[in-house]
Amino acid sequence: MNKMFRRGSAALASLAVTAGSAFASVPAEVTTAVGDMKTDGLVVAGAVLVAIIAIAAVKFIRKGL
Repeated sequence: MNKMFRRGSAALASLAVTAGSAFASVPAEVTTAVGDMKTDGLVVAGAVLVAIIAIAAVKFIRKGL
């Protein structure tokens, strides 16, 4: 089991180094665009959550009547 743990640790370390070098070459415009997409995604997710809560509230109210 100890050998398996070492292999897994080595694989994760090499993956982390590869990911770090991949992000180093990303232009600033791409980083900004990804940040903007994150903001837009959070707004959409919030709207969906509010819609789901509203639907559940309407169903709850109709069940009570």
